[in-house]
Amino acid sequence: MPKPIKHRKRPADINQFAHRLVEQSTAEPEASPDVIPAAPANLSAYMAAIGRKGGKIGGKRRLDTLTEKQRKKIATAAANARWAKFER
Repeated sequence: MPKPIKHRKRPADINQFAHRLVEQSTAEPEASPDVIPAAPANLSAYMAAIGRKGGKIGGKRRLDTLTEKQRKKIATAAANARWAKFER
C-alpha cells in the first residue's frame, strides 16, 4: 500500500502556486512568547561560558579519537609554527 502524502500537492496552475507562495511567505509566525528564552543580562559572559564548556568536551573527545601518529603530527606542526615566529 502506498504511503499517504503528508503535504499539500503543488497546484498545476502557476497563478495558484504563486498565490500560495505569497500567502506562506507573508503569514504571521506562530511563536508564543513562552517559547523564546530571555537573553541573559551579560550576553558576552554567557557565550564565553558556553564556549568553554564545548571546548572542554571537545578536547577530551578529540584525544580519545585521534591515534598516536595523528597526535604526533599535529604536535609537530604546532611546534614548527611556534618556532617559525622567531627570527634566526
